[in-house]
Amino acid sequence: MCACSPGRLFQAVVLVCLLLVPAQARAEGVLVFAAASLKTALDQIAGDWREQTGKNVTISYAGSSSLARQIAQGAPADIFISASVDWMDYLQTADMIRPESRKDLLGNRLVLIAHGREPAGVDLGGDMDLAELLEDGRLAMAMVDSVPAGVYGKQALTSLGQWGTVSEKVAQTDNVRAALALVSSGEAPFGIVYASDAVADAGVSVVAVFPEATHAPIIYPAAILAGSSAPDADDFFAFLSSPKANAVFKTQGFATLSGQGDG
Repeated sequence: MCACSPGRLFQAVVLVCLLLVPAQARAEGVLVFAAASLKTALDQIAGDWREQTGKNVTISYAGSSSLARQIAQGAPADIFISASVDWMDYLQTADMIRPESRKDLLGNRLVLIAHGREPAGVDLGGDMDLAELLEDGRLAMAMVDSVPAGVYGKQALTSLGQWGTVSEKVAQTDNVRAALALVSSGEAPFGIVYASDAVADAGVSVVAVFPEATHAPIIYPAAILAGSSAPDADDFFAFLSSPKANAVFKTQGFATLSGQGDG
């Protein structure tokens, strides 16, 4: 019997399906692999692109670590947008991206969220005891050793002296949107996600923003993959930095790091 978790099994099925897609069918549009935290913004941007050009964009969302590994195993994506510089470095070292296309597209902030719309704020100062605040509940986080949001979260909690007491109360998920869903549904009272995730879900509220000094900078690098043959990949990649796309990213809580301005 397979010992894989449902999330791992789903990722494997997705990879197999992508590998089986005929090259001709893939060439008809652009296939983007993107960090799960980008879903709300990128879905809108892809829709704007279709409306403007009549051309198709397909986006596969998951944790950056999972997507990078799928690409390394031969998944036929055209563009990769990671929530971690490290996972883009991983593909660049393997000569799997066009290095001249690589750019830092977005920034983000790390936040502590709670279920509901009017929870009390949390002071992240020296007197905080997050384990006590959780009581019998769980802290929802993306996987802390591989998924960027989880890695940043563990760094922040360690910096604040909280990881040692709270680590056994963490509910780890395959990506940050799954952690968001646990808090939104009330299955977990608190979670650590990106500011953009909190904007995207009316079922949660931000109760604290982690100081940027407590974790590595949150940067989303983007690049066109070396194996891409999609004729529209360059155009859509450029569109990601357009004023129209930047406006969407900003509305969804991201900081834009490259682009053609706001005009």
